[in-house]
Amino acid sequence: MKKERQTEKRWRLADVGTLLRNSFVAMIRGEFLLRLNIGQYLAQIAWTFFLCAMAILLSFLVDRTLTKVELNRRLLKDLSIEKTEKQYELIMLNRRSTVGAILEAQGSAVREPEKPATVLE
Repeated sequence: MKKERQTEKRWRLADVGTLLRNSFVAMIRGEFLLRLNIGQYLAQIAWTFFLCAMAILLSFLVDRTLTKVELNRRLLKDLSIEKTEKQYELIMLNRRSTVGAILEAQGSAVREPEKPATVLE
């Protein structure tokens, strides 16, 4: 009698395969929750799934926004460096000696005034 009970309680590999196959078929048909007798909690399960999906979606959106912020920060830094270089070049070109040399190189007749300007009345 004991041997019969022990053989009945033991799981065979074929039983595990059948259980997995039946569970998979139940999931495909949408009967898995009903077979587990938790159909009364279906609304709570759906709400929990919805909340998890929204949390994942929000995390993706936040990640995308942070990536854009980082790219814009790098771009702003590069543009700031470029602006500083342009300001330096402009200041260097604004000197009288540099302006005179550039005008001479281009063959311009404009020169620095030798005497003060006369005021016309």
